[in-house]
Amino acid sequence: ARQPNPALQIDLPERCYALDVRGNLMVVATAGRHIISYNVQGQPTEHSRKESPLKFQSRCIAAFPDMTGFAVGSIEGRVGIHYLQKVAGKDSFAFKCHRQDTNVFSVNQIAFHPFGTFATVGGDGVVNFWDKDNKQRLKGFPSVNRTIPCAAFSSQGDILAYASSYDWSKGSSFYAQGQPNEIFLHYVSEDEIKPKGKKTGGRR
Repeated sequence: ARQPNPALQIDLPERCYALDVRGNLMVVATAGRHIISYNVQGQPTEHSRKESPLKFQSRCIAAFPDMTGFAVGSIEGRVGIHYLQKVAGKDSFAFKCHRQDTNVFSVNQIAFHPFGTFATVGGDGVVNFWDKDNKQRLKGFPSVNRTIPCAAFSSQGDILAYASSYDWSKGSSFYAQGQPNEIFLHYVSEDEIKPKGKKTGGRR
């Protein structure tokens, strides 16, 4: 049944830019580079509060499917992988993405696949698939030549839906009237999203 008042209200240290909920874990990214995690089982309680591992404003955040941590994306074309608890053989790290030559684009959305791999989409109009455990890119899509503001996998992980539209990051003067807003559906094969294992050999 609908109710006129919220079931719970949580005060944040700053404006909320992004949040995600996975099982009992909720992660929130705010202005001031704050990242707060909550245990939302029963009465929600704050689990941790820390500064973003990225130097610039947070744009998106997504909890890991196993709820051991989160991935956060910034306006400066970086993703931070951060563990909230100790996981054997795994450490927090950050990497660059969504860059073309000297141009840097925001990471607009991070979407996790049931395998634990994930997709990022950005202001460069590109979709990338990543494997955080083996620290490698699995697939890069050709640019759609328009900003991609959001994306999500289906519950089974066999379809990735993403949209293209102007994201207003450059203000109203760059808005082109009549520019189409489109939704794309990509069939996800297991070969392109499944972890491939660590690379061996090659340059160090």
